[in-house]
Amino acid sequence: MKFLVKRAKRHDNNAFVELMESQKLTMYKIARSYLRSEDDIADAIQDTILTCYEKLDSLENEQFFKTWLIRILMNKCIDILNAGRRECPTEQLPEQGGSCVSLENYEFYELLNSLDEKYRLILILYYVEGFKIREIAQILDLEENTVKTRLSRGRREAAKEYRFEPPARYLKQAIR
Repeated sequence: MKFLVKRAKRHDNNAFVELMESQKLTMYKIARSYLRSEDDIADAIQDTILTCYEKLDSLENEQFFKTWLIRILMNKCIDILNAGRRECPTEQLPEQGGSCVSLENYEFYELLNSLDEKYRLILILYYVEGFKIREIAQILDLEENTVKTRLSRGRREAAKEYRFEPPARYLKQAIR
């Protein structure tokens, strides 16, 4: 990925497109953890891509591209939430063709949506996206111990909501 970032920084549009394509599922999952409406999710991703394109030269270290991208996306999602544009009810099942959320994973996403945002986002970053605690702390601008605590509490809340203690591998498998 570093190679693509370097090429994109040299204004290679094909490299930038390839870079965004490689991150689109990650961006969708993160935006979905904040927003319910597919339109809002699409807006957040589109704004993020535009901002990344315009500000790519400001990225100093290519190895932190994904962290930088996710932080921009999270800020765009928060902007949309603050604008009060969240319209889609949480109970609404995603459309068949327009979403990467399959029916078998719907229950898992419903469980995540029932959690407090601060726990939901950390669980997604840790279990779905595979970030380490240190990386999550950096993305969210939190202390590592805060991330560990929220991860633990998020697991506990999910277990309470689901009425059993899900092993860590369940959380990883449920999203696939």
